[in-house]
Amino acid sequence: MTGPRTPSEDSATVVRWAVFSCVLVPVVLLWYGTSLAGATGTALGLAAVTAVCRVLLRESERGAARMRDEDRATQSTSRRGRHHRTGTGAHRGGRHTGGNTPAG
Repeated sequence: MTGPRTPSEDSATVVRWAVFSCVLVPVVLLWYGTSLAGATGTALGLAAVTAVCRVLLRESERGAARMRDEDRATQSTSRRGRHHRTGTGAHRGGRHTGGNTPAG
């Protein structure tokens, strides 16, 4: 068994299924008696939708890769770890004792 698939492998699989559908749907339509013009129009419409979805999917993958790269760059330059304390307990939302109580 192979390891986990990358997003680009997943998108390639989606595109393959879309192309298969673009071929299969008009064939089925012709089989059931739809005109050649109707089946051709359907094929062209499906191909257009597939092309737009492929472009959007590719842009999404590029954006995700950019975000991962930015996160890695930010994490490697950051000096503070996940549990680094930035100041006193008063800044962390704990209970405040005395100090700023109103005078009665």
